[in-house]
Amino acid sequence: MTSTFPDPHTVPGLARETARPDSERAGRIEPHGIDHIPDAERHGRPRDLFSVWAAANVNYLSLVIGGALVLMGLGLWQSLAVIVTGNLFWVLTGLLATSGPAAGAPSEVITRALYGVIGNRVNNAVGGWLVSVCYFALNLAAAATAAFALVEKTGITATTGVKATVIVVIAALTLAISVYGHAMIMKLYLPITLALTAAFAVVAVAVVRHADFSYRPAEPLTGTGLWAVLLAGVTLIASGPLSYTTSADFSRYLPRSASRRAVAGWTALGAFVPSVLVSSLGVLAATVVDMSDPQSALQQLLPGWFTPVFLLALVLGTISINALTAYSAGLALQAVGLRIRRTVSVLFDGTVAVALTLYGLLASGFLDTVSNALQVIVALVGPLMAVYATDVVLRRNRYDGPALSDESPASPFWYTGGVNRAGATALCAGVTAAALCVNTLYTGPVAAALGGVDLSLPAGMLVAAGLYALLMRNDRTLRAARAGD
Repeated sequence: MTSTFPDPHTVPGLARETARPDSERAGRIEPHGIDHIPDAERHGRPRDLFSVWAAANVNYLSLVIGGALVLMGLGLWQSLAVIVTGNLFWVLTGLLATSGPAAGAPSEVITRALYGVIGNRVNNAVGGWLVSVCYFALNLAAAATAAFALVEKTGITATTGVKATVIVVIAALTLAISVYGHAMIMKLYLPITLALTAAFAVVAVAVVRHADFSYRPAEPLTGTGLWAVLLAGVTLIASGPLSYTTSADFSRYLPRSASRRAVAGWTALGAFVPSVLVSSLGVLAATVVDMSDPQSALQQLLPGWFTPVFLLALVLGTISINALTAYSAGLALQAVGLRIRRTVSVLFDGTVAVALTLYGLLASGFLDTVSNALQVIVALVGPLMAVYATDVVLRRNRYDGPALSDESPASPFWYTGGVNRAGATALCAGVTAAALCVNTLYTGPVAAALGGVDLSLPAGMLVAAGLYALLMRNDRTLRAARAGD
C-alpha cells in the first residue's frame, strides 16, 4: 500500500492560507459534496469556526434541557455542575474537527478508515443520517413551539394547519442555508452569533434578576437516587456534543497547515461557552417558574416588549443549529452510496425531519420526546464518538484524503470484504455495553442491579475506545499513517 501524508511546511502553497475560490462564494451553491477538497481550494482560519459553533448552540433546546434538570429533582448548584460536566464532551468534538483539514474530506468519508468502505455505509445510514435527522426534528420542534406563540401574538389562532405551515416555513429557511452550503454557513454565522448574543444578554439580565440562588428542591435527592439523576443529567447534556461526530464537515476547507490545537480549541470553545450559558439560564429560570412549559414560563420573567424578540431569537438559533445538522445529513446520505447531488439529499432529509416533527409535536409529549430520544441516542453516539476520537489519536491525525475517497476494492481502506472488523466489533461492543446499562425508555440489567443508575455513557465509550485501540494495534493502514514518526 502506498500512502502519502504531505508536510505542509515543505509543500509549496500548503503553509499559507489560500484565497477563497469562486466556488466558495456565499452566493453560490457549494459544488462539493463528499469529494476531496484540493489544497488549492483550501482557505479560512481556525478562529472562523468559533462563530459557526456558537450560533448553533444558542438555542431553545438548551434552555429546555437546563430547566429539565431542575424538574428532575436537582438543586441549583448540582444542575450547574451537571451542565459544565456534560458540555466538556465538546472537547471530543473539537478533536474530531482536526481530521477535516488533515484529510480535506468530511467526517462521513474519514470514517472509512474506521469501518471500511462498505461498513462505513452502514455507519452513515444509522450513526450519520438517522441520528442527524432525529436531531433536526427535535430542534425543529423546539423552534416551532416558539414560532407558534409568535404567530398567536399577531392574532392568528395556532390551529393544526397553521402549526404545520409554520414548521414547513422554518424548515425551508433552514434548508436554504444547508443547500447553499459551507460558504453560506461561514458567511452568516458571525452576524447570527452577534444577534443571538445581544438577545440572550437581555434574557440573562431578566432571569438573573429574578433567580433564586438559594433554591433547593422541596425533597432533595440523596444516595442512589441522586447519583441516578446526576448521571442521567450528564447524559442528557452530553448528547449534544456527542452527536457531532461530523465536526470535520465544517473544518475540511481549512488549509492543511492549520494548527490542530487551534481547530480543536475554537470548535470546542465556540460550542462550550454558549451551551453552558444558555443551559444555565434554563436552570436559573426553573428556580422561580415552572419550566415544564418553558416558553410560557420564560415570558413571565421577560419585559413585555422583548417577548417577540425573544421568540424570534429562539427560532433563529434553532435554524442555525439545524442548518449544520441538515448539511451533515446530506453528506451522510451521499456517503451511504446514493449517487445524488448534495442539494437533493439535503432536501430529502428535511422532508423526513418535518414528518418526524409533526409527529413529535402533534401526537406526542414534547418534553418526554426530547428527554427519551436524547438519552437513547447517547447509547449509539457515545461509542461512535469514542471510536472516531481513538482513531484520530492512534493515527496522529494523519489521513490520506485521496485514498479515503477511493471506494474500490483496491482502496487501502477496503480491509476485508469492505469492512474493518476492528471498528465494527468495537462499535457493536460499545453499543451493547451501553444498552445493558441504560435506564430511560427501558431499564437494562446493569442499571436494574445498580438501583436505576445509568452508566450507559461511560460504559459504552470506554468499551468502544479500549477495544478499538486493542484490535487496531497491528493494522497496516495505521502503521502507514504513523510511518513518519
